[in-house]
Amino acid sequence: MATKRRLIACLMLRHGIVVQSIGFNRYLPVGRADIAARFLDDWGVDEIALIDMTASIEDRLIDLDIVRDVAAACQVPLTVGGGIKTVEDVRTLIRAGADKVSLNRSAWQTPELLGEVAEQFGVQCLVASIDVKRNADGEPTVFAENGRTDTGHDPVTFAQACEHAGAGEILLNAIDRDGARTGYDLELVNRVCAAVRIPVIALGGAGTPDHFAELLTQTGASAAAAANMLHYTEHSVAAIKSALRQRDLDIRLDSEADYRHLSFLPEGRTGRRPESELAAEIFEYIPKEII
Repeated sequence: MATKRRLIACLMLRHGIVVQSIGFNRYLPVGRADIAARFLDDWGVDEIALIDMTASIEDRLIDLDIVRDVAAACQVPLTVGGGIKTVEDVRTLIRAGADKVSLNRSAWQTPELLGEVAEQFGVQCLVASIDVKRNADGEPTVFAENGRTDTGHDPVTFAQACEHAGAGEILLNAIDRDGARTGYDLELVNRVCAAVRIPVIALGGAGTPDHFAELLTQTGASAAAAANMLHYTEHSVAAIKSALRQRDLDIRLDSEADYRHLSFLPEGRTGRRPESELAAEIFEYIPKEII
């Protein structure tokens, strides 16, 4: 039986606050991570990734209290990243409630750490996070430190190296698409998917349910990840999943909220129902024995 495709919510932290990121250089505050995680969990997201964007730059590990609060607020698998430099850091995060860890800067600065983490905790625990930006010629390059540092790595060969070192998944983030709402970088995703055998999670660019559908039908991505869109669309996870199920995509739909019978606006919100339907419900007679 084929594995169902996943919808993953990314909670991006800056200085302890969840933010919406636009191009990795503009940020809009959202609020507390544990509250966001609780709503996303209730709405039926398959996994949550909690990433501290400033931890590595500030030479610290992600705040353990935030990790504990988020882990307590959700029942789905939790991936945590931010400032991880040692196996002991990974052990500390797992004890705080993380199911997986995400390595970004360490994946290229100290690639041997990938193997050490995989040996200690298993490949299923390790996600290699790869941030990619296209140069003036349109060629993709791996960047680190929130898009500030050009590592010089080609994303395809770097993804292969991460897989060989022990990564169990690749989180592929297109910086150029971050917050742009123009859709995923399908060409980049397909190139990486064709080069590795481990699951690839695509991030960056989602703005409508159509973007998720394009990713899951036109690439080999195992999961669609999103951040901003899940914060500004009501009941966003359930609405996106319902729209995808309308397109016969094999994706989990385990929330009580099911909007498949409704129409959807281009940005993903549910369309207004006809006045006749609303009036019928308002004046519908319900027998006492049913109540």
